[in-house]
Amino acid sequence: MAESNKMKDMPVNQLMIQMGIPMILSMALQAVYNIVDSAFVGNMRVGSEAALNALTLVFPIQILMVAVGIGTGVGTNALLARMLGQGNNKKAAKAAGNSLFLGVIIYVVCLLFGLFGVNAYITSQTVDPEVISMGTEYLRICCVISFGIVFFSLFEKLLQATGRSFYSTIGQVVGAVVNIILDPIMIYGIGPVPEMGVAGAAYATVIGQVISAVLLFVFHMKLNKEFEHDFTYMKPDVGIIREIYAIGLPAIIAQALMSIMVYVMNLILKFNPSAQTAYGLFYKVQQFVLFLAFGLRDAITPIIAFAYGMHSRRRILDGIKYGLFYTVVLMIVGMAITEVFPGVFAGLFNAGSSREYFIGAMRIISISFIFAGINVAYQGIYQALNSGIQSLVISLLRQFVIILPLAGIFSIFVRNGQAGVSLIWWAFPITELAACLVGYGFLKKIRTNKVEHLE
Repeated sequence: MAESNKMKDMPVNQLMIQMGIPMILSMALQAVYNIVDSAFVGNMRVGSEAALNALTLVFPIQILMVAVGIGTGVGTNALLARMLGQGNNKKAAKAAGNSLFLGVIIYVVCLLFGLFGVNAYITSQTVDPEVISMGTEYLRICCVISFGIVFFSLFEKLLQATGRSFYSTIGQVVGAVVNIILDPIMIYGIGPVPEMGVAGAAYATVIGQVISAVLLFVFHMKLNKEFEHDFTYMKPDVGIIREIYAIGLPAIIAQALMSIMVYVMNLILKFNPSAQTAYGLFYKVQQFVLFLAFGLRDAITPIIAFAYGMHSRRRILDGIKYGLFYTVVLMIVGMAITEVFPGVFAGLFNAGSSREYFIGAMRIISISFIFAGINVAYQGIYQALNSGIQSLVISLLRQFVIILPLAGIFSIFVRNGQAGVSLIWWAFPITELAACLVGYGFLKKIRTNKVEHLE
């Protein structure tokens, strides 16, 4: 019970650092999967630009698969942490078991899409036969073998809910290392392994994900002793599933909106394939920075949820204060790196004709990182305090209601070249600032209604 005692008694600032660092590393490594694939693919001997465009087009579905897995895990994480804070270990076991049942359902849906829906999805965004072939091949592999990323996401949250974020990081590191080692071997063909190109990148990714999932399953079974592990707890319980998704559904929608946003932006930029590819490449760099905020959010949520279960106002307020402070620090660092070294990132991807568009996107969109990070932290706080609707509203503002109409309107005024496309990039900082102001209002109201009256 040492981990539960830590969640209860350790000073929040110290707890935030101790839990946050491994979670931040975990999320950063998750973002590395996509960056590494693009970097190796961008340096293929033949068809590198078509391959980069293909990876840009498949990225929204990869985001969507992760969204459903992580969102279900977020709901389980907050419910499990709250039940452990209340001492209700039986319900905690049911929450964990039902999350695994949901994982099976999620995988079946991904498998069916991989078998029957991939080609129609890719052809909706491009008419280039080479890009269609590469994108279909890559995405089908990722969907058919998606059980790795689905169950990794769930076991990661189960370990984080009990304060064992260090072990989830170990699983993430192992998977990332395997992916990085296999990428050049399978893409370029090294030793006895044949050259597989884009398909090799897909296989390297899913193999790393499966290894991570298996390792975290072992950690979960051996270390999460606060509640029982039994197949009987996987029996669907409508009440438990409803509670998981009361918290997790806004998180799923929030991440799924990323998928929709990237897909629609690809359609808006369809008139210029170089700008389309540049946006896809920058989005992976952007996700690397924002995943730092997501990692810290995954520390903020269980810490505040546990304190909320204890009815500890002081620990809740400390969680909010330190969570926001460390998020801003991370985002300042991320913004500084991307503003100073855009050319380095362009060279990493061998961006070719997309280089100037990529650098222009990085210069402008990076301005939004501080506001975007604060919005991510707000959402973790809302979820911990059982205010998922507010989290959903912020997601809708950031990734649908403001950003897409604004980008669409700006695209009307685009003529030709990088200078014209730059107008579209300004939709991002404007959107994040507006959402941040709304989020601050939500936070003040939630504190008044749910926190201030606690002991």
